[in-house]
Amino acid sequence: MKNLGKNIFFWLIVGSLAFMLLENYQMGASKEELSFTEFKNEVKAKKVKSIVYKKDRETIEGERLNGTKFTTNAPVYLIDDDLRLSIKEADVSETVEKVEQPKWWTQLLVGAFPLLLLLGIFFLFMRQMQGGVGGKGGPMTFGRSKAKLLDGGHVKTNFSDVAGCEEAKDDVKELVDFLKDPAKFIKVGGKIPRGILMVGPPGTGKTLLARAVAGEAKVPFFTISGSDFVEMFVGVGASRVRDMFEQAKKHSPCIVFIDEIDAVGRHRGAGLGGGHDEREQTLNQLLVEMDGFEENLGVIVIAATNRPDVLDPALLRPGRFDRQVMVGLPDIKGREQILNVHLKKVPVDKTVNSEVIARGTPGFSGADLANLVNEAALLAARNNVKKVSQSELDYAKDKIMMGAERKSMILNDETKRITAYHEAGHAIVGLNLPDHDPVYKVTIIPRGGALGVTMFLPEEDIYMKSKKAILSQITTLFGGRVAEEIINGKEAITTGASNDIERASELARNMVTKWGFSDELGTLKYDDEDESPFLGRAAASKKRTFSDETAQKIDFEVRSIIHTCYEKAGTILSKNLDKLHNMADALLKYETIDQEQISDIMAGAFPREKNDDDQKGKENKKVKTSSSSKPVQDS
Repeated sequence: MKNLGKNIFFWLIVGSLAFMLLENYQMGASKEELSFTEFKNEVKAKKVKSIVYKKDRETIEGERLNGTKFTTNAPVYLIDDDLRLSIKEADVSETVEKVEQPKWWTQLLVGAFPLLLLLGIFFLFMRQMQGGVGGKGGPMTFGRSKAKLLDGGHVKTNFSDVAGCEEAKDDVKELVDFLKDPAKFIKVGGKIPRGILMVGPPGTGKTLLARAVAGEAKVPFFTISGSDFVEMFVGVGASRVRDMFEQAKKHSPCIVFIDEIDAVGRHRGAGLGGGHDEREQTLNQLLVEMDGFEENLGVIVIAATNRPDVLDPALLRPGRFDRQVMVGLPDIKGREQILNVHLKKVPVDKTVNSEVIARGTPGFSGADLANLVNEAALLAARNNVKKVSQSELDYAKDKIMMGAERKSMILNDETKRITAYHEAGHAIVGLNLPDHDPVYKVTIIPRGGALGVTMFLPEEDIYMKSKKAILSQITTLFGGRVAEEIINGKEAITTGASNDIERASELARNMVTKWGFSDELGTLKYDDEDESPFLGRAAASKKRTFSDETAQKIDFEVRSIIHTCYEKAGTILSKNLDKLHNMADALLKYETIDQEQISDIMAGAFPREKNDDDQKGKENKKVKTSSSSKPVQDS
């Protein structure tokens, strides 16, 4: 009815045309066509009951005695005295159709039709300019808000659909209580935060949590992206902000959710755009609407970003976004809860243990875990399995962590041998170092961009690392390069350790310049990386805060760490040369070895045989060590 009302003029024209066609349509049964000679013969045979002379004076319509109707072309000049006599003798009823004048409204409609047509075209053109039939996207709608409104009953998400962020849920539950019963807070003089900023890495559920707030509170929910405010035309963004808050006031109490607010809320006066560009005007209007001269009672703004460091300070002050909710990566318990939520959506086998998968996926976000379950479901479908089992989940986890197997990539025997010794070097060095993560799996099957992968997985979630653990990690990174050097000599080393060298150098430099692990340079920050002007910081480059002599000391300390770790890796491999050969042989035979086989090798025995499922690349065992930071090595 709403769209019909907006287009009533259009429907009026359509209805008028239809009525004209209906008025001029001749209803009735079909009539038989007779020639003039046949007509005369039937009249003489006294078969005709009545005739009607049409007003065009060229046609006669008639009815026979048996009730059938006919028509014939009979101009007046052909009706002679003989025919008239026959009509009289046959007692045929004669009627002349009156020439009626068109009705006044028909004449008016016909005369005004061209004007109505032009007006209709103009009307449709203006509707298109204003956004078409749906009212969106037209040139005249630049200043209107693009926020989508979801009524309270349409948001089906609730807090039971959000897992792995209990602290964040507790922070936003006050919003739900306020929207349901504001009098409880007003009685004690409490005011609900006008804005809540959700901060966290990508994929942790910030948008989902905002939807859950709206779903629990059963209030209107406006959703818009920060990029929807910014256009090439000056003033459009500010106009959209005004329009959005005007709509929100009409539906108060309500929630306005701005996703990726860093697109419009970056630090003012930053970068190369000057102080009066379109984005800054939009930000200024947003600041005024959230806490300006007029109050927006009952309008709660929830925003999400993974870059809080680039937001303008005025946006973060109390009265605007006066509460920041950290939605971080889930811990083991949180990952298990998230997995259980997603596993409800797929048929699962009794063998599935979400706790095991949760322990094996530290560092995974909620989106990563949803992708893991989806990959397992796709694998089960490809294998014509009706339920997702633990083996599909393990395979999906390995695929996400290490990359998909590149089975079509054919390596020659020498490349396989070098890769086997390289990965064996990483594993053996890591197993002989203190505070190092245990080995989960070693493979020489190409995955992603790597020819081989050695997985070192922590036994529990790690939130900080010691100096000893970082040195062990750097030493392990050089295990592959040192193994190549021991087996093939310095002249035959390959480029397979390029990523290892890059990561080891970065860790060593951070130890000296960021983390204060150098006795020579002390606990000072020497990192002179400039903030990029395109990330919302000042465009002027910063002057280095230390001297050239200090820079030389930094280089010397970094080189010393790298040299010490490299030598240590060589010492470990030289003492375990027999295990290095055994592990390389096992990799050449099986291509992938697991924890149990690695334990056999380190105990001095040849690894046990693998079962058929393992040879197909499906791990049916339950992982007892937690897993899934990114692989320490990829060749």
